[in-house]
Amino acid sequence: MHNIAIISSSIRPDRKSHRLALYFMKYLNDNFLANANILDLKDYDFPIFSETLKIQKSPSKKLLDFAEKIKKSDAIIVVTPEYNGGYPASLKNAIDVLYEEWRHKPVGIVTVSGGPFAGTQVLVSFQFSLWKMKAWTITEQYCVPDVEKNYDEEGNSLHKKISEPLTEAFLKELFWCIKADKSVG
Repeated sequence: MHNIAIISSSIRPDRKSHRLALYFMKYLNDNFLANANILDLKDYDFPIFSETLKIQKSPSKKLLDFAEKIKKSDAIIVVTPEYNGGYPASLKNAIDVLYEEWRHKPVGIVTVSGGPFAGTQVLVSFQFSLWKMKAWTITEQYCVPDVEKNYDEEGNSLHKKISEPLTEAFLKELFWCIKADKSVG
């Protein structure tokens, strides 16, 4: 079974994007598709990025734990809200502190907004940052508009007839990339 890390990137007190991290963890685990765990950046509470992990003299235990979980994962799902057309500083910080851990790692992007645009404006800038880190972003995206109307606080979809086909297509692409990555590696 694949190991998938789900990064919940918002650290705001009243964050809504975390609902999607919970949704994907439950979906993957409940359907026995993968061993999925959430890497909650709110819990990690990293200091502002100053140097990559590779050259830090005494990295924190939390940072070493995060890096190890990214490295050991077969793929990553990143759940990000859109903040003013971009992604949260907490996510940029967590991406930039690592380098080798991202190399050729399949990454699925889930964007969220409280309004009708589903976080789609964040896709280009976030995908570009991942490409520069040599991560392999999958072609399927999972974009959620009006998050509060579509997922509850426990990560349950309020419209399964809509969410499940989208989830299946997203995960099919992610699993295909995992398989392709393993056949090359």
